[in-house]
Amino acid sequence: MLRKDEITGLLKEAALERSEYWVTSGAAMVLHGIRDMTRDIDLGCTSQMADRLENEGYNVEVLCDGSRKIVFSNTIEIFENWIEDQVILLEGLPVVSIDGIIKMKEKLGRKKDLEDISLIKEHLSKC
Repeated sequence: MLRKDEITGLLKEAALERSEYWVTSGAAMVLHGIRDMTRDIDLGCTSQMADRLENEGYNVEVLCDGSRKIVFSNTIEIFENWIEDQVILLEGLPVVSIDGIIKMKEKLGRKKDLEDISLIKEHLSKC
């Protein structure tokens, strides 16, 4: 499980171009302070970054919608053009907004995503 400092450390170590990626899902929830830990780091990225990573030899899977999923490391997966709403800076990193996280999780609609939406709404009601 990864805490905020581990997420920021791994992303800084990865040295990805900050204008071409954004943190999503559970890692974004950790950076927003909604949860303490996450299992992995999911990122969204531009098509240009996906092209570059594919050309560098990273493992790429083409998804049903034609976008690409790139396995960057044991803890980081990158999804081409996966974004809703806007990106903001947290801890010096580009992160999907809370509204964006909710929209992304609604689209996924899995049980764990619906549970995350409840957790986000509970967090927002306390702010």
